[in-house]
Amino acid sequence: MKTIFSVVATVVLFCLPTSAQKDESDRIESEGIVMVEILDVPDNIPQDILDKAECVIVLPSVLKAAFVVGGSYGRGVMTCRSGANFNGRWSAPAMMALEGGSVGFQIGGQATDFVLLVMNGRGAESILSSKVKLGADVAAAAGPKGRDVAAATDATLRAEILSYSRSRGLFAGVSLEGSTLRPDGDANGKVYGQGISAKEIVINGTVHAPASARLLVSTLNKKSPKNRSGKQGD
Repeated sequence: MKTIFSVVATVVLFCLPTSAQKDESDRIESEGIVMVEILDVPDNIPQDILDKAECVIVLPSVLKAAFVVGGSYGRGVMTCRSGANFNGRWSAPAMMALEGGSVGFQIGGQATDFVLLVMNGRGAESILSSKVKLGADVAAAAGPKGRDVAAATDATLRAEILSYSRSRGLFAGVSLEGSTLRPDGDANGKVYGQGISAKEIVINGTVHAPASARLLVSTLNKKSPKNRSGKQGD
């Protein structure tokens, strides 16, 4: 009996990390698919806005119900342009979590994909270092789409985060003020190994992007290879 117990315990110890890592890899792959699909939507994120973004956060299949009950959250990834001035190729992704109460939209429990653009270095540093509240710790606004960028308000264009959503085939800018963003330390540990921070992954370039991130990173490198913000990372 002891021998059987030992074998079972060994199998559990070895299989759990592998299973957890596979779950995170599946998440990263799905986030790449979401990025491809959203960038292919007619009247999607304006190219001028994407080219001025320092970082991109992708959060697939977030449920409104999760925010209503207050006990769940959306999970996704954040990748930034590499280099001290955010002017290099897109980085390995860090795992992120979105939490909050009401997020100000009515979707009736329908799963929603979010893409958040981080528009300056201060916003990126804040998000990668700790939990931040959108609209309080960092300025956030619904992102303009398609040709609407010409009509965007000064407040929108000054925002540190511009957010977009896709649900039931509809694509739109959406406000996420009041929600919080934070690095998902447990998930980062499963993907890259314990003891590495989101900032080390994204800003310091300590690790290479996993194979599961190939679609996400290559899509961004193809669609927006150069930072045209002219802000030199703020």
